[in-house]
Amino acid sequence: MEKHFFRTGLIIVLAFVVNTAFAQDDAEGCKDYPLFNRMPNYYLSNCEELEFGSMKFPTGIPNPKNDNKIKSEAVEGKIMAFKYSLKEEAKPASGLQIMRNFQTAAKQNGGVVLGEYQGWCSGYYDHNGESINGGDIPVGNGCTNWSTTFKFTKNNKEIWVYEQLADGGYDLIIAEKEAMKQDIQVNEMFEKINNGNSLVLYINFETGKSVIKNESQNIIDEIYKMLKGNPSLKIIIEGHTDNTGNKDSNQTLSEQRAASVKAALVSKGIATDRIKSVGYGQDKPISDNSTEEGKTKNRRVEIKKM
Repeated sequence: MEKHFFRTGLIIVLAFVVNTAFAQDDAEGCKDYPLFNRMPNYYLSNCEELEFGSMKFPTGIPNPKNDNKIKSEAVEGKIMAFKYSLKEEAKPASGLQIMRNFQTAAKQNGGVVLGEYQGWCSGYYDHNGESINGGDIPVGNGCTNWSTTFKFTKNNKEIWVYEQLADGGYDLIIAEKEAMKQDIQVNEMFEKINNGNSLVLYINFETGKSVIKNESQNIIDEIYKMLKGNPSLKIIIEGHTDNTGNKDSNQTLSEQRAASVKAALVSKGIATDRIKSVGYGQDKPISDNSTEEGKTKNRRVEIKKM
């Protein structure tokens, strides 16, 4: 994509629609991000793209004991920046109006808001510098300005978004992070588990539930193949969560998810006495729960030899 510029903005809808309005006013080579339409009366005055890079996103709340510092989380993947500018003689949307539209759109599509920052410089965060790959679009100076960070998952990708009010418009910074992939094969599974090691699996469940998503059925199939090919093998399935929410609820959820994996294997023909399911809730993290990356790693299923 050619180098172009970006910045902040009303009825944003996380809609999977074709963008048609104002295309004639957009900078050459610039298009809206496919999952968002734009605020009315704004046009794309610049854009930047980096096929693979790292971008820091502010999360949480400003810490008044540390000069209103906001923790930031680095996200690796495809990085994109968009500058939206107001059309001449058009009435601008307020910073709050733009922020709320993006947040509502994200929540309606399963997203989670990781931070919001009202007003000018309500907090400061570590960032990656002044542009993407030396381009023309600044990616912030660490000072928030009617901005918000949120993320959601689509097509097996974590999509991180930072929206901020900017000169005469609004900016969007987007990072596409590939979701955790499970590449281990049947032979590797058996060898690892037979040697007394834990097999860490990232099985995707519906949010707050024990229903296994279709995208993770291939993992269930691999476990089934391992058990079928090794009829003397007996396993323990452990469920684990991060520390988000209530500890007791997390304990229950971990037990239910482990039991759900067992039920899926039994439904395929594996004898129930070959599988034991237990849950440990948030009590056995393998990574730092203070970061989204750590939480992702802690939400897991482990399999051990019985």
